[in-house]
Amino acid sequence: MAIVNKIIHSSVVDGPGNRAAVFLQKCNFKCSYCHNPETIGQCVQCGACVEKCPAKALSLKDGKIVWDEDKCCECDTCIHVCPHMSSPRVKDYTAEQIMEQIAPDLPYIRGITVSGGECTLQRDFLAELFLLAKQQGLSTLIDSNGSYDFSQDAELMNVCDGVMLDVKAFDCDAHKKLTGMSNEQVLKNAVYLAEHGKLEEIRTVIVPDQLPNEDTVFQITKLLKPYLDKKQIRYKIIAYRQFGVRSPYDQIFRTPSSNEMMKYKKIAEDNRFENIILI
Repeated sequence: MAIVNKIIHSSVVDGPGNRAAVFLQKCNFKCSYCHNPETIGQCVQCGACVEKCPAKALSLKDGKIVWDEDKCCECDTCIHVCPHMSSPRVKDYTAEQIMEQIAPDLPYIRGITVSGGECTLQRDFLAELFLLAKQQGLSTLIDSNGSYDFSQDAELMNVCDGVMLDVKAFDCDAHKKLTGMSNEQVLKNAVYLAEHGKLEEIRTVIVPDQLPNEDTVFQITKLLKPYLDKKQIRYKIIAYRQFGVRSPYDQIFRTPSSNEMMKYKKIAEDNRFENIILI
């Protein structure tokens, strides 16, 4: 079983081609700028969301939150009032049940991407789902914060076609300030995945005045430059936006200008990156 936050049956932004995207609940990073903070925690059944639900779609029975999906108007009040960065609108699925959910999509999708939260926290489910997806001829991608040691899991790598890796900051202290965690494993993963042709893309969110953005873009592209002859690694350089960000960070951080974004693109180009996408 895995705790699933949502399933998107058709996505063109979660890897190449049209893909099904599965978002798992729980994350071991607590990024200040997280655009989906409701995926970080796990519901503790406190009931804080129940009385706030305008559609009366939530109730507390036998100490557990019950979500009536038919009544839900998807106003997101529950996730805004949750004190634990969680959501009551999650479901438990087996890998087989996920495949049943996306079965009608199979003629139209190229693959499946599993994201989060941090999907590697539910590693056994991930490996099983990818094995089933492979049997249906689907490509398989992991969207990860890089905290899991992929080099020690040959079984998972055998059924995974690639990893989309967040490189939030190259400097360890800056990374800890942003996420609460070290980036040592992230950078090790970047090299390991690049060496083995499994690094589908890297991504960096640009937060002006808060993160050493120039250093991050320069250092990570310099680190990965030797592997570009093996495979051109896509680099998504993402402008911070306020949407979905929790207080008080939504008022503290600013969005970079287009000129700033072009500066970071030029840095990556100077280190021989060609597949660069500004978002």
